[in-house]
Amino acid sequence: MASSCFAFQVNGSVNRQSISQTFDHFKTSLSSSVKPFLKELQRNPMRIDVSKTMKQTTGRVLDAFVDSLFHFVDQPWLPSQIFQSNFAPVEEIGEAVQITTIEGKIPADFPEGIYIRNGSNPLFGDLKSTISMFGRSSHIWVEGEGMLHALYFTKDTHGNWTVSYKNKYVESETFKLEKQRNRPSFLPTVEGDSPAILAAYILNVLRFGTVTKHISNTNIFEHSGKVYTIAENYLPQEIDIFTLETYNDWDINGSWDRPFSSHPKRAPGTGELVIMGVDAKKPFCVLGIISADGKKLSHKVDLKFNKSILCHEVGVTQKYNVIMDYPLTVDISRVAKGGQLIKYDKEGHARIGVMPRYGDADSIRWFEVEPHCTFHLFNCFEDGDEMEGISEELIKVENHNFKENHFCSGAVFVSKDGGYEEDDGYIVSFVHDEDTNVSQVHIIDTKKFGSEPVAKITLPQRVPYGFHGTYIAIPTKKINKV
Repeated sequence: MASSCFAFQVNGSVNRQSISQTFDHFKTSLSSSVKPFLKELQRNPMRIDVSKTMKQTTGRVLDAFVDSLFHFVDQPWLPSQIFQSNFAPVEEIGEAVQITTIEGKIPADFPEGIYIRNGSNPLFGDLKSTISMFGRSSHIWVEGEGMLHALYFTKDTHGNWTVSYKNKYVESETFKLEKQRNRPSFLPTVEGDSPAILAAYILNVLRFGTVTKHISNTNIFEHSGKVYTIAENYLPQEIDIFTLETYNDWDINGSWDRPFSSHPKRAPGTGELVIMGVDAKKPFCVLGIISADGKKLSHKVDLKFNKSILCHEVGVTQKYNVIMDYPLTVDISRVAKGGQLIKYDKEGHARIGVMPRYGDADSIRWFEVEPHCTFHLFNCFEDGDEMEGISEELIKVENHNFKENHFCSGAVFVSKDGGYEEDDGYIVSFVHDEDTNVSQVHIIDTKKFGSEPVAKITLPQRVPYGFHGTYIAIPTKKINKV
């Protein structure tokens, strides 16, 4: 095994006594880690699986090193102390709970189905920072493990509605690893002192084979009858929409070897899924097209970016893909030079690209725009031979004002049963009251968007602020599996 030597400059001072104590602790931990291997060797010198046992011993040695040098501490949710309570995680509620408190009335033309939202919910009560001889490293508040919050809407033959609620963690492989250990194990890698971040990168890879956790907490989407959770840093995970159990990673039968962006888009007409995948190494940005049945990758192309960007979304029209290139970059080399892993460069360039559905890097037509960071596209569409939506020029703006100290997350548009006109449906959103600490789901008629919600559904427990949601229309006979 090749070895590497790293020289770190640590801010502040560390006295000899503390270093001595740290390494005394490490020696004690190391001894307890190696002893099981030596005992097994003495008992069964001819039967021991050397490669497996050495791997386990190496893991114990690395764990002992981390336990000795790194101290996990709770970190605050936000720099401000105002309105922090609903960023704190909640426990899984267990079996689905029927909701009995509904203010107003769920409309008759509201479709039966499941409203589900993803969000950050740290496994061990709080996000953790680490303090070590290398300095400090921290998470940012979006990095908690994914938790799904789902409402199931069903009605009987008389048109009476039943609503139930369930929540559950997205159990990625790294989630299951830490849950089994029953303690924080992955070292934070996003913010902090450069030596600490570099050390975290190296030790996470050596111990777990990955730089950071697969949190799968940002979005939830459906394709070809299957439902997936996703975050920018890894592949999607398939889930059971009824039980919220997590299945396998989705790599399109082994043909996709990098993360997805959080908002893949279904192409109108064909039903294909357009995806983006960014990485910290070349190729920095790749576009892919998945067949409508979800079984094969029909197209994959390197967009030949000269840097790694944090790409959150891709736009689609009938014939085109819309991609964004802005100065929010991800660069591990910047950490070694004393910078942060993710940086917004206000002096950098920004552009929007339009390419044919099955085009390549040379087919992209770029439009230079003012430096900015756009995480989401409102809409993209074609008008004759012209591709509109590039300016995001607003056509109509309406507001729905919540009461003071009420905040929403995961809002989605739900079409009415049989609806076909503009705004023919409802906005559904999780809403939290900071004064009472009560969470609800509001249903708002989009044709009367400024009016009071037609229904306010009080949930059996607080739902933390989160990210993106979706509504999946499903007949009652299928939802009754819950």
